[in-house]
Amino acid sequence: MENEELLKEEITSEDESKLFQFVEENPDAAEKITAPRYSYWKSVLRVFFKKKSNWVALALFVLILILTYIYGSTLPTNFMDYKQNENVTIPLTHNLTPGEAFNEFGFSFKYILGTGNYGEALWQHIWKGAEMSLSLAFICGAINMVIGVVIGAIWGFSKKVDIVMTEVYNVIANIPYILFIAVFVMVVGSGFWSFVLALTITGWLGIAYFIRTQVLIIRDREYNLASKCLGTNIWKLTTKNILPFLTSVIVTILATEIPSYISYEVFLSYIGIGMGADTPSLGRLIEYGQKSMTIYPLQFWGPVTVAASITIILYVVGQNLADASDPRTHM
Repeated sequence: MENEELLKEEITSEDESKLFQFVEENPDAAEKITAPRYSYWKSVLRVFFKKKSNWVALALFVLILILTYIYGSTLPTNFMDYKQNENVTIPLTHNLTPGEAFNEFGFSFKYILGTGNYGEALWQHIWKGAEMSLSLAFICGAINMVIGVVIGAIWGFSKKVDIVMTEVYNVIANIPYILFIAVFVMVVGSGFWSFVLALTITGWLGIAYFIRTQVLIIRDREYNLASKCLGTNIWKLTTKNILPFLTSVIVTILATEIPSYISYEVFLSYIGIGMGADTPSLGRLIEYGQKSMTIYPLQFWGPVTVAASITIILYVVGQNLADASDPRTHM
């Protein structure tokens, strides 16, 4: 009791102006949030690089890109140039194993897989083919994703567009995609841009239908209805409220689309409906090597290994990036 009375006396003896002070009202300070600042893409990268396997996959992918676009750009553009310029008149240099090629030409990294039917370096052949196949996949992926996402968002909001596009989708979706590509290439003609057109003329439709379904699910949620009531236009509602919510979905689609274009090209080239005999691609090289795969296996398994590695790495990186793009993984 004595201690409490002494404490009261000390408090009352102090100047009240030191104990209390008026705080001015500041509207700007009232709007500030004390929570730590959140950056979506920083969180995506943090979650993505948390897995060590992603570092390995990304390093392999960067290595493939270097070999494809930096090393491959130094090689002849025409597929036939390899046959004309690479020892074609010297039969002893044809179909050599790596050891035999080193004995014949001396050690050179380009002969690490030996030589082909015309004495050409298989290593150079493969990376020139990878350049064409990867370029095809990236261009087709970009075109189909942009068209598919834009039309899918409009399709999900507009009832008039929905009626028309649903009928178009029901007709085209019943045609096997690989059959459509094969017939289109045979009619229009082989070549890189013909193949791009074949893969993109209807390739965006499936993406658009999937985005349309997602938009239908999200557009009538409470926060979107509130935005509509406040007068938010459809464009801003789509770009600010809906598409950012679908980021992980879009990345997931992209992760499956890009490897699929390489697979289509490889399969069609393998059965003889490719980008032309003069155009190097992984599919053309596999078709070229399968004729002698039992005698000279590197001619076949070399491009097969590169094609499989590219598709697997793209799929793994894309799927993990899609998982990292989901805000629920940022907690």
